[in-house]
Parts: sequence; C-alpha cells; structure tokens
Amino acid sequence: MTNKQFAVITGASSGIGLELARNFVKDGFDVLIAAEDMGIFAAADKLKANATVIPIQVDLAAEGGVDKLWEFILKEGRPVDAIAINAGVGVGGRFVENDLARELNMIALNVTSSTVLAKYAARHMRAVGKGRILITASVASVMPTPYQAVYGATKAYLLSLSEGIRNELKETGVTVTALMPGATETNFFHRAGLDDTKVGQSKKDDPAQVAKDGYDAMMDGKDHVVAHSAKTRFMEWALEFLPETVKAEMHAKQAEPGSAKH
Repeated sequence: MTNKQFAVITGASSGIGLELARNFVKDGFDVLIAAEDMGIFAAADKLKANATVIPIQVDLAAEGGVDKLWEFILKEGRPVDAIAINAGVGVGGRFVENDLARELNMIALNVTSSTVLAKYAARHMRAVGKGRILITASVASVMPTPYQAVYGATKAYLLSLSEGIRNELKETGVTVTALMPGATETNFFHRAGLDDTKVGQSKKDDPAQVAKDGYDAMMDGKDHVVAHSAKTRFMEWALEFLPETVKAEMHAKQAEPGSAKH
C-alpha cells in the first residue's frame, strides 16, 4: 500500500487539465486522469515516468458517465486527497442559431457532471476529514457572454457552486477553490467554433501557467484564483465596477462571429 497522495483530474488529455496533472505528479501525487477522448492514454504516457498514472476514457456528459468514473476511483481503494473538476466544453455563436443538442450536451458536461462529481467528492472527503476540490470556472463567470451565452451561464453556475459548497465545508477539513482562467491557448476556441472571432485570434495565456496558478491556489486553500496574465487579472478587477450592459457589449465585440476580420 503506497503512502503517496492520490488525485483525480478530469479533462486531462490536454490543455489546463493535463498541466494540472503535471503539477500533481511533480508534487509526488499518484493520479487518476479522465477524458472522453483517446488522448487520455497518450497523456498518461507523458506523465507516468514519475508516478502511478491511471487513465480512464469516459464521457462525463453521457448518462452514467460520472458514476462510471466514480466506481473506477473507488476500486483503487484509496482516499481521494484532491480532485480537479476541469472537464468542460464551449459553444460559440448566436444563441438563436446554435445547435440545441450541442448546448444541452455542454450543460450536461459543464454543469450536471461537475455537480454530481463535486457531490461525490465532497461526501467522500468530509467522511475522511480532509481533501481539496478545484473547480475550473472562468473569468467569463462574472459577466454576460453574448455569442457564448449558454457557456458563460454554465461557468457562472460553477463559480457560484464552488463558493457555496466551500462555505458549507469550511469546518470539515475540505477546501474548495475556483480556478478562473481567461482566454488560454488550448483547443477550446477551435472546438467552440470561435476561430473567426477577435478572442479566438487573440494572444492567449499559457495553460501551464494557468494550471500552476490553480494548483497553487488549491494547495493554499484559497477561495478562487484569476489566472494567469496581468491582463486577465485586470479584466476581472475592472468587471467588478462595470454595469452588466457594458460588460455584455465588451464581450460581444470579442466573440461575435466574424469579428476577427474587423
């Protein structure tokens, strides 16, 4: 039986999730990493030189997906010391024109699966008397997000969820931290259909730096962290003082289809 700590990371085949896993491994954790795509096995190969790395391919948006993951976790027979609930997708474009099925799948992944997994993890950690939960929200969670309307709503939900359960768990030994990235250099914008937008073409933050900010904040037991660049942090600060209508217009100019051409 190993004495090493054990962490679970979802959405870990690439981007912020993979970089979070790197931070856990660097700090001596064994990790279980999950994603819906085959890339999770290549990610495990990149990580396993210095730790026990257990990959699982699972679609958390599908019915029973979270239960499948949780059963897989419990089979390890180890307490979960930390979990990074990071799996998520975006859908860009006009709300009235977007495919409803894609948006409902996004809600299933970003909202429903994150809620179920957070509940399982919180119950497990409360029973043990310790643990750390990191939930990937977004700087978009503090503003209206035209042309990403449903996505922004899912991230606002995640920020509210993390802050609410953090308060409930404050005397249990379990901490909850929200990671709030800005635009980050991952496959997110391409998958969301935002390649022809200003934000899609803009200079973005390094996912390794974003993940390090999130990891450090979680280990320090912080409420939330805005990651990584000074630009992203300034934007979050400025948004506290702007009316919602102004925030909406700002986001619209960055995310409107075709805006990269203007």
